[in-house]
Amino acid sequence: MIISVIIAIAVLIPAVVFAIFLYLRSGKSKLANASIEASRLIEEAKREAENSRKSAEISAKEHWYQEKAKFEKETSYQEKAKFEKETSSKRKEFEKIEKRLAEKERVLDRHEHLIVDKEKELMTVQHDLQNKERIIHAKSERLDQMIREQNEALQKIANLSKEEAKGMLMKNLEAEARHEAASLINQIKEEAKAKAEESAREVILQVVQRCATSHTADTTISVVPIPSDEMKGRIIGREGRNIRSFENLTGVEVVIDDTPEMISLSCFDPIRREVARISMEKLISDGRIHPSRIEDVVQTARKEIEGIIKNTGEEVILELGIIGVAQEIIKYLGKMKYRTSYGQNLLQHSKEVANLSSLLAQELGLDINISKRAGLLHDLGKVADGTFEGSHAHIGAEIANKFGESEIIVNAIAAHHEEIKPISPYAAIVEIADSISGSRPGARRETIEAYIKRLNTLEEVASSFDGVERVFAIQAGREIRVMVHPDKISDLEAESLAHDIARRIEKETQYPGQIKVTVIREKRVVETAK
Repeated sequence: MIISVIIAIAVLIPAVVFAIFLYLRSGKSKLANASIEASRLIEEAKREAENSRKSAEISAKEHWYQEKAKFEKETSYQEKAKFEKETSSKRKEFEKIEKRLAEKERVLDRHEHLIVDKEKELMTVQHDLQNKERIIHAKSERLDQMIREQNEALQKIANLSKEEAKGMLMKNLEAEARHEAASLINQIKEEAKAKAEESAREVILQVVQRCATSHTADTTISVVPIPSDEMKGRIIGREGRNIRSFENLTGVEVVIDDTPEMISLSCFDPIRREVARISMEKLISDGRIHPSRIEDVVQTARKEIEGIIKNTGEEVILELGIIGVAQEIIKYLGKMKYRTSYGQNLLQHSKEVANLSSLLAQELGLDINISKRAGLLHDLGKVADGTFEGSHAHIGAEIANKFGESEIIVNAIAAHHEEIKPISPYAAIVEIADSISGSRPGARRETIEAYIKRLNTLEEVASSFDGVERVFAIQAGREIRVMVHPDKISDLEAESLAHDIARRIEKETQYPGQIKVTVIREKRVVETAK
């Protein structure tokens, strides 16, 4: 009977598991039937287990009494004790089996409760989904109805046909697209600024200046007069050895053409060109022209130029009353005599900036000597050799710091083009003085007619855009300020407008340096009290 009970339980558990499996696979449609069937199987299993247990207990007791009576008649005392011991062991095994059956029954009860809970949860979810579906469907129908009503109302109010309404809609979409495009341009511009190096355009401009590629012909060619055309042949030499030797030693190209009684020396480096000019004049005056003589004359001319550079730097220092300047910086100042920027002599420009800086400092009650010193040294980077990298402001600050200038002077040099943050008012003074010296009419090689024409061209280009109210070209055409109608141009569109004006100026005009485009949008409300 015990074995029968165990077999019944073993059959019952797979049946319940199989019922649960069928319940999970059948889905929502078979969930209720599977639950009822599982409950029925569990109840039947419980009844069968209980009946089997009771039958087993009764049979075991009857068998035990029969065996006990028979045993008492046929066996001795020792055998009775042994039988009692075996009976007690069997009884313990039955108790263990009963406990296992009770535990399995509890497990089945828990499974039944889980199945019921899952069923309730699925029914709740299904109910919620059905409610949401009905709500969405109702809202969709209501939205379609409202759109139709609005379209009919708009057409009645505006008295527009379908085509006219479509055109108006396209116009509104175009305005919205322009707004989104302006936003996108602004985003791209900000990303480009974050990724690009600061003042990249300024760096490129100064590299071009240092290479002297922007110089005009009269600043890259020196003309040397000769007594007769016969001297041209002596300068060329047999098979061109003299002219090759001269060009190799000086780094200057000698141009000999049909122009009578003159030759040209071409080079972007003004110092090398000056050395070549002095050397050529000495050779022509002496009359002895051969490779060894050329080498001696070129070396002498170089020493002469070095002396001129040193003397020029010292004269500038004495003229401005500046003391304590390193000899290396004095040499850089002397080199400025042979350097030009946009046709403006760099030494004269630096002296002018120094004087303007001192006057500004005097008006503001600041140290005149510091301002004058910073103004004089602000363009040191333009005469540096190719061993330095970066913008001329950065290079000049590096040179000044290398040769013992103070932190205020170094910062004023580095910040005069707003590449770094200024730490003192002297940086702003140098920046203002540099702008005044470079932008005032007549400072650089440009006629007043060309100057006025350039200003008018810039104003005309900016005025051609829609929404522009007024345009002012300032700082000798290095900046234009554009006033726009606030009702026609939004803030984002103002940024896009500045970008478009700058690109138009790049395509349609020619100008030195950079032109800053500033778009000003201001909303003003005026009311008169009577």
